[in-house]
Amino acid sequence: MGLTQSRSMVTRELIEKTGYLEQNPIRGKIKNAFFDKRNLQTGSHGYESEINFEQFLIIMSYFRPMSGHMDEEHICSCRKDKLRFLFNMYDTDNDSKITLDEYRNVVEELLSGNLNIEKETARSIADGAMMEAASMCVGQMAPDQIYEGITFEDFLKIWEGIDIETKMYVRFLNMDTIPSCH
Repeated sequence: MGLTQSRSMVTRELIEKTGYLEQNPIRGKIKNAFFDKRNLQTGSHGYESEINFEQFLIIMSYFRPMSGHMDEEHICSCRKDKLRFLFNMYDTDNDSKITLDEYRNVVEELLSGNLNIEKETARSIADGAMMEAASMCVGQMAPDQIYEGITFEDFLKIWEGIDIETKMYVRFLNMDTIPSCH
């Protein structure tokens, strides 16, 4: 008689029930990011319907805190992984760029909890930020030139100098502070 292994899967419904996400205005994007094949390293398009524990750990690894013991190359790699995760979260149509419409959607969602900011104001904020991104990444644009959207390389330039490491992490239990049982 063989042993059967029970495999518990993480579903969208389980992630949706996570209390910490209830108040987050971009909870839908966060939930989708857990099942995005790009983040799971299982494909370049689409979403998984459920993920196993190993895949859950892959997603959680994007939120690992930076260790003081890492060399510069490893820090750079972790930073790039975190930014790729964010980029994928905003690039909802999987076309390898964050378009103005995608960026507007994110800004509107982020500002949705603020009743003092109207939708048109949120759109203006997104438009201004996209123009700023274009000027940073493309430089001076010709009057008839259209900025197609933020590529991952552009995204890296935009986030250069911003401390993503302390903004995108999950604090896990510090085992050093727990008394050991001897």
